[in-house]
Amino acid sequence: MHLNATSYHTSELVDQCRSVERLEAHRDNHRIFSYNLSIDIGNEVKYQNKMLGEMDSDFDSTGGLLGATIGRLKLISRGSQTKVYCYMLLFALFVFIVLYWVIKLR
Repeated sequence: MHLNATSYHTSELVDQCRSVERLEAHRDNHRIFSYNLSIDIGNEVKYQNKMLGEMDSDFDSTGGLLGATIGRLKLISRGSQTKVYCYMLLFALFVFIVLYWVIKLR
């Protein structure tokens, strides 16, 4: 009877050891997954920051271009330069006619 209880106790300890080993393996897998996920998140953040920086510089250059164009239009609008207005109107009319013609031929 004493021998049977000892073998039962030993098999219980073996089962507990296997269970602990499985839990440690699961913990290690979870730790590796978390580590890789944090690396991926860091890489994505760096990429997004780079893209935002490029967008910022693009918006700045576009803003400069638009500001210069508005400045020229203000300069034109200050004087009574009817000749320039006439050229602008004729150019716009020409562009619309060409566009209408291109669309019509399609």
